[in-house]
Amino acid sequence: MRYIIIGAGAVGGVVGGRLAQSGHEVVLVARGAHLAALRADGLRLRVPDGDLTFRLPAVERPEELGELRADDVLILAVKTQDAEAALAQWGPAPVAGGTTAAESLPLLCAQNGVEGQRIALRRFRRVYGVCVWLPATHLEPGVVSAAGSPLTGILHLGRYPHGTDDTLHRIAADLEQSAFEAPVVADVARWQYAKLLTNLANAIEAVSGPLESEAARELCARVRAEGEAVLHAAGIAFAGDQEQKQARGDKCTQVPLPGTVRAGSSWQSLSRGTGSIEADHLNGEIVLLGRLHGVATPLNELLQRLANTFARERRAAGSLPVAELVRLADEAEARAAAA
Repeated sequence: MRYIIIGAGAVGGVVGGRLAQSGHEVVLVARGAHLAALRADGLRLRVPDGDLTFRLPAVERPEELGELRADDVLILAVKTQDAEAALAQWGPAPVAGGTTAAESLPLLCAQNGVEGQRIALRRFRRVYGVCVWLPATHLEPGVVSAAGSPLTGILHLGRYPHGTDDTLHRIAADLEQSAFEAPVVADVARWQYAKLLTNLANAIEAVSGPLESEAARELCARVRAEGEAVLHAAGIAFAGDQEQKQARGDKCTQVPLPGTVRAGSSWQSLSRGTGSIEADHLNGEIVLLGRLHGVATPLNELLQRLANTFARERRAAGSLPVAELVRLADEAEARAAAA
């Protein structure tokens, strides 16, 4: 199988680099300065065992590849807010045998949140969910880093909306040759919702910096509790903390990488000045479910609004003092309680 990585940033670049390292055929899809760097100097992958460089085909559009192959696998690794545009571009791409990518090729959604695969299923017949446990960073064109050791990451895989199949087991085997653990599960959504609860803190880190102070950690706990209450009200199952700890163990421990910064994906978006952020599909997912099921979500509403404002106005990542964020959170909860 040939792997086409649609969005060769932090997650996509690391997955593509590791697959290439283990001998699999990989095409990277990128744009702008990142694409130019990939074409000029190759993909530079920084991992605990050193810096690696892979000179791989890099394209911006499917037309550059011509007719796609029947054994191609598409891995969608763009941020969810960019998914619709990417899927609209790649769905109609012709595939050998007279079909299109949307009709016949498997599409893996390697993204935070749960909305990307729903967007994909409107266009693609064969959609798979991926719960991504992968400490990865992309701040510089052409360069991605992954701090996990001994495994680079753990990727739970499942067909969307549920189930498994032989294709998924073949993909999992390739990933497990490439420094990943890739459990194939029939209920991948349980793992994705558990990861969503963790990702609710991304916005806190993005606007107020590393979650190092007691005040920041306490706010994270409050935001997560709000998210859990919403999932319970909605009847949505998610993997518990103990189950997650048992699955991860010490298989993917983050280690320091010289010259790199370890930060969440939302912080990275602000640092790169992309103008967009994934808060609508992380905190915003909890807000949506809360409104559907009658649960107030003042903390996640606040974080969604602040993160979007920071992205839109290109404010510096981490520039809002934690004390000010906590004050705003207290006020938001008080207003909700009085309503």
